[in-house]
Amino acid sequence: MRISIRFKWTFLISLVILAAYLIVAFIAFNTVDSVASAEVVHDFVLKLIWVGIFVLFFGILISFFAVSLFSKNIKTVNTTIDDLNKKPDSDSRIKIRKRNDEIYDLTININKMLDRMQAYTNQQKEFVEDVSHELRTPVAVLEGHLSMLQRWGKDDPEVLNDSINSSLQELKRMQSLIQEMLALTRVEQIDSEYLDQTTEVKPLFTQVYNDFKMLHPDFVVNFDDDIQTGSKVKIYRDHLEQVLIILLDNAFKYSGDRKEINLSASTNSALLEVVVQDYGVGIAKKDVQRVFNRFYRVDKARSRKRGGNGLGLAIAKRLIEIYKGTITVESVLGSGTVFRIELPIYVEPESETETDKK
Repeated sequence: MRISIRFKWTFLISLVILAAYLIVAFIAFNTVDSVASAEVVHDFVLKLIWVGIFVLFFGILISFFAVSLFSKNIKTVNTTIDDLNKKPDSDSRIKIRKRNDEIYDLTININKMLDRMQAYTNQQKEFVEDVSHELRTPVAVLEGHLSMLQRWGKDDPEVLNDSINSSLQELKRMQSLIQEMLALTRVEQIDSEYLDQTTEVKPLFTQVYNDFKMLHPDFVVNFDDDIQTGSKVKIYRDHLEQVLIILLDNAFKYSGDRKEINLSASTNSALLEVVVQDYGVGIAKKDVQRVFNRFYRVDKARSRKRGGNGLGLAIAKRLIEIYKGTITVESVLGSGTVFRIELPIYVEPESETETDKK
């Protein structure tokens, strides 16, 4: 049989009050009995009984009222959770009057957890919708070509060749899209062991600069290196390299007629500051803050020609945020784009020996 927590705790608290009173009454009775007459002791016992009845009744009321306040808060939590179970995308949150106690702290933490869960749910829903939308086009193209070949195209060598080439191109785009989606999923599930990794900045930037300079000999690649030797940032090396590759790759793709890229990096006692600048097509003001959204492309037709899926900047932003950094963008349509990254410098903890010497 299910018994309400209100009655359970009321009963237990009342028993404690009654037990405490009986102990006090027993001590008082022994004291009076040793010094008073039988008549006085009898009157004293009657008074103890009446006072005991009053204490028990008053204790039951007080404990019932106190437990009711507590259980009311629990009922509010349960009601909110029931609403969320019935409608997972509901905005319902636990509403309890602000006060400085553990119950209020608990509700704040539960509400924060619900906010994170809803954000994650919305993110996954949006991700599935975007993926479905992105895959719809290449699947439709493949279906169209295969249907045409099945009906009559296979008998025409020119049509057959064009359809095969177009189908292969769409398959490569789907493969690229799937790889980037997997990369984004891995970013969202980075192991905690990576969060404690550190990377020396200067060798990494030198390597990435040399790699891109070799890959794009037709470009002028300027590298303004103001990195202090030995500077480190608290980020896994491959993740920092991935961010740089994404930004530089975009810079080369959208450079337009002016084939020039600027990469600059500097460190001070607190921050690593990175700037990647191109002089290409640029981004309209209304689109600037949306470039970090998943699958967002300013010009979808142009992006497809350059092999873009609209996931690279989303991956870069998420990686930088995971490691407590910031990434921003400034752009002028037709003049170029500038991406800026800031990451906190890692400071080596002083050893015990060095501390003792000081």
